[in-house]
Amino acid sequence: MLSNAQRDQFVQEGFIRIDNAFPQETAAEARAILWKDTGCDLEDRSTWTRPVIRLGDYPQEPFRQAANTPVLHAAFDELVGAGRWTPRESLGTFPIRFPNEADPGDTGWHVDASFAPDPPSDSYLDWRINIKSKGRALLMLFLFSDVGDRDAPTRIRVGSHLAVARLLAPAGDAGLSCMELGGQLESNTACLPEVLATGPAGTVYLCHPFLAHAAQPHRGTVPRFMAQPPLHLKTGFELDRPDGAFSLVERGILRGLDRT
Repeated sequence: MLSNAQRDQFVQEGFIRIDNAFPQETAAEARAILWKDTGCDLEDRSTWTRPVIRLGDYPQEPFRQAANTPVLHAAFDELVGAGRWTPRESLGTFPIRFPNEADPGDTGWHVDASFAPDPPSDSYLDWRINIKSKGRALLMLFLFSDVGDRDAPTRIRVGSHLAVARLLAPAGDAGLSCMELGGQLESNTACLPEVLATGPAGTVYLCHPFLAHAAQPHRGTVPRFMAQPPLHLKTGFELDRPDGAFSLVERGILRGLDRT
């Protein structure tokens, strides 16, 4: 399903954009559900009082349909490996961003963690990520509204997954916490170019799990609806495969470690 250029882009830059990954009609049905849960009025801007409203997991049919289109399943097979990922039955948390001058308070650069610490912690900052990306196959950005440059598009540091692989490797299977990795992220990725995750509703960005990304304030006029769920791993990534049948995610990790 992916072109050779897309495969090379994913390994080297850490993401690809899939246009028309799910129908715009499905996006509209999902937005109608989300609008009701925001407590805001689509027609009354005075009710848009907060820069961001976070809504919980959504398993309704439009969300399941968006996450399980044939084009996405084919891409998952190519990026992660057939039989190595688990289909999504919902689309996780929605950070709905509204035009607002206030600081949303969540615009720092980060890599999403994928497994809980031992002993357990109530703080997500203590969650961990390791060199084999335990538990997480991909970071995904599902656009449920049209997103332009001023509509709080997610910022992406191109190729940052390569630097993150080098930071994680010395920690082995134990990995690093969000806080520990975050302390090293800026100095190791700030020099990289940035791109914005823009596009019409129905666009999906499929990202390497190590990709550094960040939110930003909404400077446009129309609220932005986006989901950012992980794709979960069924079987773990491996960095030593005798048959050389590495997935594109694994190849990205190996590229960062100068092993390809």
